[in-house]
Amino acid sequence: MSEPNPYADGEYKWGPGQGAGTPGYGYPQDATPGPGPYQAPAYQPTLPGGVALPPQYATGGAPSFAIGDISVVGDQILTPAGPMPLRGAVWNAMDLSRTEEKISTVGIVLACLFVAACGLGLLFLLMKEQTTTGFVQITVNSGGKHHSTMIPAVRPDTIHWAMAQISYARSLSI
Repeated sequence: MSEPNPYADGEYKWGPGQGAGTPGYGYPQDATPGPGPYQAPAYQPTLPGGVALPPQYATGGAPSFAIGDISVVGDQILTPAGPMPLRGAVWNAMDLSRTEEKISTVGIVLACLFVAACGLGLLFLLMKEQTTTGFVQITVNSGGKHHSTMIPAVRPDTIHWAMAQISYARSLSI
């Protein structure tokens, strides 16, 4: 296997090239092994060995909970509007969703099919389906800042879940 592609014929060449060319950026590095077991890196180091890195500060830990894009971490509330103090925060939730109930299409079709066979086919008209649309709006005020987020309502009990989260947030804000 001395050739990179022994099946290449004339102008029809495919497969790997004849060897590694010069890199497209940076200074060309010598890929030959250095003396002993240590080899020079095939990349350019970004920092020289003697430069000290600045200290990395802790981010405050994992969030206690999150509602949409509002997160509570430690003693502060993190929002896209900026951090707010948790102590004394005012939380509010507003239900902007609606739930509609209608007879399902399958129930109508089955009722039409079985009403001729027996009168019990009309019981299929009792099949209902619920669809919930809208949002639950969560707002928080603290430290002179205000932030609002919208949570999509997927079920009728989405507001109850949001109010449970808000109650927990209010207990932390005292």
